[in-house]
Amino acid sequence: MIKISHVRKTFDGLEAIENISLTVNKGSIYGLLGSNGAGKTTLLKILSGLYIQDEGLITIDGQSVFENPDVKNKIFFIPDTPFFLPHYTLNQMAQFYQCNYPRWNDQRYQELVALFQIDIHKKLHRYSKGIQRQAAFILALSTVPEVLILDEPLDGLDPVMRKKVKGLLIDDVAEREMTVLISSHNLREVEDLCDFVGIMHKGQMMIEKELDDLKSDTHKVQIAFKGGVPVPPAILKSVKVLHKEKRGSILLLIVKGKEEEITANIEKYQPVIFDILPLTLEEIFIYEMEDVGYAVENILG
Repeated sequence: MIKISHVRKTFDGLEAIENISLTVNKGSIYGLLGSNGAGKTTLLKILSGLYIQDEGLITIDGQSVFENPDVKNKIFFIPDTPFFLPHYTLNQMAQFYQCNYPRWNDQRYQELVALFQIDIHKKLHRYSKGIQRQAAFILALSTVPEVLILDEPLDGLDPVMRKKVKGLLIDDVAEREMTVLISSHNLREVEDLCDFVGIMHKGQMMIEKELDDLKSDTHKVQIAFKGGVPVPPAILKSVKVLHKEKRGSILLLIVKGKEEEITANIEKYQPVIFDILPLTLEEIFIYEMEDVGYAVENILG
């Protein structure tokens, strides 16, 4: 289990992480979302032991991470731009990690090389960003990590490779309870993978919920009344509205709450049109950001 409690981190007087707390259960896939500059990458680097927090506590299975080789041997971090030693081939990087990760599985390495079909003798810096990311996943999963930390993990991968990588992650989580923490701007991909989501903004945690609960609590509502009669103001007071927009005679709302309660509050006014629809994770993220004043474009359709 990953436990982050009241963590703060400041750079040159600017607070990148402000009193963040979250929990990631063993064998789960946690999606860390947020606006640009929210502090996601800083938090991942603290968790992986590259930075040390100014305040607070970070533990994996009850042990602190920073300067703790026993814990770091269980972790693999793939940053936004994967790092390889200069002019190394994939095979040379594999030998390097084999010396540093006691759980290295050479059979897994050979299987992954065959799956991705990468030339293990070609220098990695000569490859495209997408193939370099494939190489990073081969190396990461061959270390058999207990905790895999990913920053924009699918960036640069084509649809076929994204599907392969997602399948590998899901299999490792299911088979050996690997824990995965993903930060990504590709919310459609995160939605396919994650079972828990945290949304950050300006260094703070806004929301932390199971994905199913988050989606069941946020809805798109369409309302209209006979003859174009305006929507009664009492409706807007009876539900928590994140966003509203008029489209002709139809009012579109993004609301939070239980579907049954929303339905009951609106139907008593007898609208001629009333639809309540689920939202994607991307839509939920956009309207949660709008609710805290973050400028977004309207994507209602």
